[in-house]
Amino acid sequence: QVHLVESGGGLVQAGGSLRLSCAASGSILSIRNMRWYRQAPGKRRDLVAAISRGGWANYVDSVQGRFTITKDDAKNTVDLQMTGLKPEDTGVYYCNADLMEKLKSDYMDYWGQGTQVTVSS
Repeated sequence: QVHLVESGGGLVQAGGSLRLSCAASGSILSIRNMRWYRQAPGKRRDLVAAISRGGWANYVDSVQGRFTITKDDAKNTVDLQMTGLKPEDTGVYYCNADLMEKLKSDYMDYWGQGTQVTVSS
């Protein structure tokens, strides 16, 4: 069984910064993609940033230039550095990984429990 655990959320004023971290643990053979999603109250869970096995990163337009996604393959972690935070960035941030477990043949999606980010005006 694979587990993803997020950390780093909290309360910050508009214009501030936070760094979210996600650690994947378990019998992992390889990770194809790692992603950050967020879900604001009453809204759908939307993709914020993604990074591929080769290190290619993509961002939703609303965070482009403010957020940076990075990964550490040796540690099976992915971070989201958030700067210039806005109230509309508020929500629960979820880590997602598309990975294959050892001794298995299929890639599967795994989710963390989420971490709350609140940006006050």
